[in-house]
Amino acid sequence: MAEDIQAKLERYKTAPFDSRFPNQNQTRNCWQNYLDFHRCEKAMAAKGADASPCQWYYRVYKSLCPTSWVTTWDEYREEGTFPGKI
Repeated sequence: MAEDIQAKLERYKTAPFDSRFPNQNQTRNCWQNYLDFHRCEKAMAAKGADASPCQWYYRVYKSLCPTSWVTTWDEYREEGTFPGKI
């Protein structure tokens, strides 16, 4: 499984189509992948496992989300006022 994820990461160019978000507006896709990345990191840290599978979510949200949004969300997480459930 890790080899499969590693192979996908090496071939990664931009966010692939996600049938959950079929519309042109990809705001929800950005938000969901940001949450999924941080949830994945948290879960892997709790298990003491390697967090490299989480890099998929990271790359997707980095390619979809404006930098200003990510910066703001990171600040909110540090302050403890982030509105999402991680």
